[in-house]
Amino acid sequence: MTDETQEQQITAVGNEMSASFLAAKKRSDATLAKLEENPGKFTMLTGDRPTGRLHLGHYFGSIRERVAMQNRGVKSNIIIADYQVITDRDTTEHIEENVLNLVLDYMAAGIDPEKTMIFTHSAVPAENQLMLPFLSLVTEAELHRNPTVKSEMEASGHALTGLLLTYPVHQACDILFCKANVVPVGKDNLPHIEITRTIARRFNERYAKKHPVFPEPNAILSDAPEIPGLDGRKMSKSYGNSIMLGATAEETAKLIKKSPTDSERRITFDPINRPQVSALLTTAGLVTGRDPKEIAEEIGDSGAGALKKYVIESVNGFLAPHRERRAELAKDMDYVRDVLEEGNKKANAIANETLEQVRDAMGMRY
Repeated sequence: MTDETQEQQITAVGNEMSASFLAAKKRSDATLAKLEENPGKFTMLTGDRPTGRLHLGHYFGSIRERVAMQNRGVKSNIIIADYQVITDRDTTEHIEENVLNLVLDYMAAGIDPEKTMIFTHSAVPAENQLMLPFLSLVTEAELHRNPTVKSEMEASGHALTGLLLTYPVHQACDILFCKANVVPVGKDNLPHIEITRTIARRFNERYAKKHPVFPEPNAILSDAPEIPGLDGRKMSKSYGNSIMLGATAEETAKLIKKSPTDSERRITFDPINRPQVSALLTTAGLVTGRDPKEIAEEIGDSGAGALKKYVIESVNGFLAPHRERRAELAKDMDYVRDVLEEGNKKANAIANETLEQVRDAMGMRY
């Protein structure tokens, strides 16, 4: 292959991805407009892997929007994807603690278990059983092409397991078992939604032409800002640069105090040339609702010490109500477990009904 041919192929792939994103954005905008008019017609599915505590990035990236959707009247579902922990890890150590901490943070942030179903993968057998027919609807090549799977495999440094390869199909089970028709995602997760739409369409075409079983869900593209960690890198639990929602005020202050800056005294907002200082300004801007540039001008020549003091006060002020609600909820862990048990019961009832519909469509009721 010549360099010119290779370049043409790369350009073609880039154009295809750009066109795909534009089509998804158009669908997202149209769906959001309909949702605003009649939220009760929509069912949403979102979730998290219980690999650790939730941090500010999770709050501004997804949880805040989940609470808003729930309060608008959208039928809301949150899956705690415990089976997905083992896509790229060899242990389930601390998994129960992580699961319960997720439930605590969800409720402290405003998720109402009376309005939102919170459940776990491992407690809903019928949902996982959908993997079998769904796997027959995708090709190996389609699974290998998924860019999210590739990036997650490279990031973990773990061998490609069968579970990681089929992760998008498992996610399709999560979305389709409850007939979710909207899924809030960032741009990076669009390929997962596309394969879910493909699976829904292929199942209906193959087995249920007259009476379709599954909707083709639309992505609602998040407009949440990219939130850097305190060191200017991507916010990540593994980097230790994240402010956990459940951390104490003292723990938060200590983390911010030791975050790196640079030798320049004057504080300016310049994410390219001063990523670490700008990360602190971004964090302060998010929790105060102010423009990071305005905060930088206000601090001016007072230096990194004054900046960190401002960030500590702003973050701790913002998180104080969350921490208070969380501490109150944590006094009754039996209630937290009851919330999860009740969510699992509801999810099982829905999954069993959906699996029966699938078996009916496939002629597998004997």
